[in-house]
Amino acid sequence: MRNRFQRIFCIAHFLGHLLQILGLVLLIPLVVVFIRWGQGGDGLRTAIAFVVPGVGCFGVGSFLRSTFVPGTLDTTSSMLMCALGWIMASVFGALPFVITRECNYLNAYFEAMSGFTTTGITVLSGLDRMPYSILFWRSLTQWLGGIGILSFFLMVTYRGSGAHHIFGAESHKIASTRPRPGLYNTLVILWSIYILFTFVCALALALAKMPGFDAVCHSLTALSTGGFSPHDASIEFYRLSGHVHYRAIEYTLAFFMLLGGINFLVHYRLLTGDFKALWDNIEIRYWGRMIAIFTLIVLVDHWRQAGLLRAWFIDLETIEPGDVERGFRSGLFQVISILTSTGYSTQDIGSSFFGELSRQLFLVMMVIGGCVGSTSGGFKVMRIAILNRLVYREVFKSRVSSRASLDLVIDGKAVPAEEVQRIGALFFAWLGFIVVGGAITALLSNHGALASLSGMFSAVGNIGPCYISVQEMIAMNPLVKITYLIGMLAGRLEILPVLLLFSRRAWR
Repeated sequence: MRNRFQRIFCIAHFLGHLLQILGLVLLIPLVVVFIRWGQGGDGLRTAIAFVVPGVGCFGVGSFLRSTFVPGTLDTTSSMLMCALGWIMASVFGALPFVITRECNYLNAYFEAMSGFTTTGITVLSGLDRMPYSILFWRSLTQWLGGIGILSFFLMVTYRGSGAHHIFGAESHKIASTRPRPGLYNTLVILWSIYILFTFVCALALALAKMPGFDAVCHSLTALSTGGFSPHDASIEFYRLSGHVHYRAIEYTLAFFMLLGGINFLVHYRLLTGDFKALWDNIEIRYWGRMIAIFTLIVLVDHWRQAGLLRAWFIDLETIEPGDVERGFRSGLFQVISILTSTGYSTQDIGSSFFGELSRQLFLVMMVIGGCVGSTSGGFKVMRIAILNRLVYREVFKSRVSSRASLDLVIDGKAVPAEEVQRIGALFFAWLGFIVVGGAITALLSNHGALASLSGMFSAVGNIGPCYISVQEMIAMNPLVKITYLIGMLAGRLEILPVLLLFSRRAWR
């Protein structure tokens, strides 16, 4: 009987270890509470809101770790632990929102899951009046989820066997080179770059005269491509409030979102002097072209929407320099924000600023996402490149000979057939989640097909913005929210670990 539950015992032990670390992390916002004590709602209640979940999480983790005997984690066990780890992190991460009475538990759990998965869909309103500690916790959840909760756990404490299975279960499932031999060395490099860029981002935003607290929060959510902002109006807040340097703030955030959306191996190569990393990778070339083309389309579509074009031909006499700069800045910012799955906004994507063509294009960008090995969500540019090459190969074979055997080559290396099959299966699963989630949204709400699909696009792509407003999302049917919760987790862990949770055989 004990052998039958060995996998469950093993998972419970390592899950306990993870919860101990999370319990300590929950105490970090106490620094903000003590600094802001007696101001803006921070005080005894917010202190309790972090101490109680922190102690409870650490206590549950200690119980699991001491009660269940560890074993060797295989691939299946690691995937199950990965999915359960993110679920349990959100269970305890939601409690500060409940204790401070910001929302009920379902909405709090939704907010926590959206944070840890760096999705950025929010069900909280009145952010400008919330305690700073709660706003900081929202940002911190996204920063931890950027590279991964379990990767943080592995770097900080875990050195046991099966660590590579845990890392593989959480990271994006596609072959990539490690910067150095050894998993621990790889994690140290990744987190060092991540922390460095976060610090530089905060400094750059401070130099742009963004308030210090805002600079810290946005640096945590820009590099993690999460998108939570301490303001209801997101980044548009600074323009609406008359901030003198709001343009510099937008360009700065766009740059650091771009860094978050690039494979961190490319950053490592650049930091070590290998500048060929900017052009010798098919994914970077594809992504750069996408950003340029999408930005141009959005800019021209905005001009057409604003009446600055006549029959799609530019009327130079009607276009002012300010129109060009504003259209370019807003278009570039929104394209980068959505492609990197950050979700910041300087304009509501459903507003009249963007034409219908742009809004449909945004849905395409939600699917594509950022680069493999980045903090962004989406299907990944590398997989799009592989599928594109696959189509080209089949067309070429039909012109030459259907019997021709041609390898699928990316960056000078043949892509294994198993990888191609996995990409095809993942793409099908993505579409399945989006269609089912969109149908559930349409059935249980008064939203049309496009808005309903955009919500699930946002959840599975870990994007954030969609055609459903915050107030509408708050009032959404609980079953729709649960569907989005599953979609957010599936999108962040790339579906398979979530599907394994429902496989009885996987638990044996």
